Order: sequence, then structure tokens, then C-alpha cells
Amino acid sequence: VQLQASGGGLVQAGGSLRLSCATTGFIFDDYAIGWFRQAPGKEREFVMAINWSGERTYYSDSVSDSVKDRFAISRDNAKNTVYLQMNSLKPEDTAVYYCAAPSLKYYYTPNMRYEYWGQGTQVTVSS
Repeated sequence: VQLQASGGGLVQAGGSLRLSCATTGFIFDDYAIGWFRQAPGKEREFVMAINWSGERTYYSDSVSDSVKDRFAISRDNAKNTVYLQMNSLKPEDTAVYYCAAPSLKYYYTPNMRYEYWGQGTQVTVSS
């Protein structure tokens, strides 16, 4: 199983980026996918996830409410890819963003363990 995150870069505050998570090696349609981020000097945190069909999305209670209003997760099962659309970016969104998948099919819980991780893509938002 491989996941590859891409689409990061340097953007000014207020700008937008769309991250992609391309996957291979498993039946993509059967698995939820999550996005995480890790800012310099901080622990990795969950951002949001999407279930296997794309019908349900999940947000972290610990992430700022403003993320819920500015970020959107989606998936294209035909392309085995999950997207994270990030709008109105702020300097505090600066982090390495990772996508991840659990080992269990058709399964999602807020604190579930993610087994497979992509390499991360750097997002830097300048003020």
C-alpha cells in the first residue's frame, strides 16, 4: 500500500491550495482516508477524513473551527485519489500535510489507528 501526497507549496495568506493523495496497492474504494498535519515543533494533528464512499466527512474537534469553514475533503474513487481543498489560508496552517489510511475496510472511528502513511507535502503560508 502506498500513499503519495502532493500539491503543497508556498502561498500568501488568503490564498488556496489543493492537496492530492494518490494511492496504490489496495482497493481504494474500501477505505477511509484521513489528512493530518504537523507544524514545526508541534505534534502531528488530525485535520479531517472521508469515508470509503465519500458520503461522510469527519473533522477534528481539536482543530480550529475555522478549518472546518475553509478546508474541504473529497475523493475520486475512479482515480484512487483524495483531495484536500484549502482556502483562505493562514500562516498558522503552515505544516507538513500527510494523508493516511487504516488497515480495516469499511471502518471509521474518530480515534482509529492509521496504518499506512504518505510521505507528506509541505504547505507554507506567508503573511
